[in-house]
Amino acid sequence: MKMSETQRIEAPRQKVWEALNDAEVLKASIPGCEELTKHSDTEMEAKVKLKVGPVKATFGGKVTLEDLNPPESYRIVGEGSGGVAGFAKGGATVRLEEDGPDATILHYDVDAQIGGKLAQLGARLIDSTAKRLAGEFFKTFGEQVAPTQPQEEEAAVSEDADAPAEKKGWLGGLFGGKREEKAEETAAS
Repeated sequence: MKMSETQRIEAPRQKVWEALNDAEVLKASIPGCEELTKHSDTEMEAKVKLKVGPVKATFGGKVTLEDLNPPESYRIVGEGSGGVAGFAKGGATVRLEEDGPDATILHYDVDAQIGGKLAQLGARLIDSTAKRLAGEFFKTFGEQVAPTQPQEEEAAVSEDADAPAEKKGWLGGLFGGKREEKAEETAAS
């Protein structure tokens, strides 16, 4: 299986690099990750519970970081086993590119092999599951690296609450306007 993707992350490159090397951030970001132990700056061990089509398995595996070029790139090499469900091994090249002072473009190229029951599921199911898991990882990773500021959220909520019905969206305007009309009719009666 081969997969290449590009993701934009709303954080400076150095911060993204640090997060990609932080076991706690990775554990929180990897779908189904139950354990992630960092043994050294270049070696980690993980336990991940996944469902791929009808196959459910807990995979245990080791990951090694190679060709480190901070904060620009590295290669991740790993292999894991899910018992009778099968195994996976492969690697990914990760490259970080600055996109202005506050954003980073993350490029990755994955090349992996699978065996066992997983290999019998078919390339289409494996590829779609891999893309879904990558999407979940990057959504959570982006939230971990560049969390929304609470003050900004609170300001947006209070502005929205004070906004006229037409600014709350067409549905809010539709129902908000009907309630106001009914309230005026009731008050006039």
